[in-house]
Amino acid sequence: MLALELAGQSYNKTEHRRRLQLLLNQRSNGSIEFKHGNISAVMINLGYPYIRGYQPRGNYQALLEIVVEEQLRLKPMLDQAALAAVQQPAITPVQTDFSKILTDAPIRQHRVAETAGTPYFKPVKRDYLEREAHNQSLGLAGEQFALGYEHWRLVQAGQQRLADRVEHVSKTKGDGLGYDILSFDANGRERFIEVKTTSFGRETPFFVTNGELNRSNAAKEQFHLYRLFEFRKAPRLFDMQGAIGQHCRLDPVTYRASFG
Repeated sequence: MLALELAGQSYNKTEHRRRLQLLLNQRSNGSIEFKHGNISAVMINLGYPYIRGYQPRGNYQALLEIVVEEQLRLKPMLDQAALAAVQQPAITPVQTDFSKILTDAPIRQHRVAETAGTPYFKPVKRDYLEREAHNQSLGLAGEQFALGYEHWRLVQAGQQRLADRVEHVSKTKGDGLGYDILSFDANGRERFIEVKTTSFGRETPFFVTNGELNRSNAAKEQFHLYRLFEFRKAPRLFDMQGAIGQHCRLDPVTYRASFG
């Protein structure tokens, strides 16, 4: 189903569940849905996207991860479909009414390794989510979409003058500021907006730079991270204000090693 979804082809989840029930001693629909949610959580840990509609659910058995990894090794077509999906160019969709794109952010969940204070390591064959994060076409399309949303938001607040001052600073001033868009609250206070865009679901992890993290810590009242998700199908957005670490678990993935 994931390979079909990534390729833009249709599939029937109901029929899939019905066939599974025949093999699983008639387990309930809820039980099968919950297990698919467990699989979604495993896929994220392995650097894969997950099937839309199967919300990731943690606290799964270690055996499940072993089985999923084995199945992935047997499906080279999924590798090809995932690579094509994350590397595909993106275009900013035309949108004039942004009234229904805002949604709630996921709730941060703690895992055993985190609460115990031990580092978390997970080998992955190929991190498709990181590859998508480096898709410059998708990132730029998401920033342009967020620019449109900011202009609309301020106009709706009766602040046309402020709307006209919204600036795409990652283009006009460069990438070193720790945010992409300079906007404003309705009262005129500056709003520093970093945009992260994915074609996949709401719970898909994203990547932040040290500069973005520092900016979010230094300007907690003004910093906003806009997470755009399901961008290619029907873009939605949630807004996380303040330090990124208060909303998300931060795993150190890459450090810059130098000799100066």
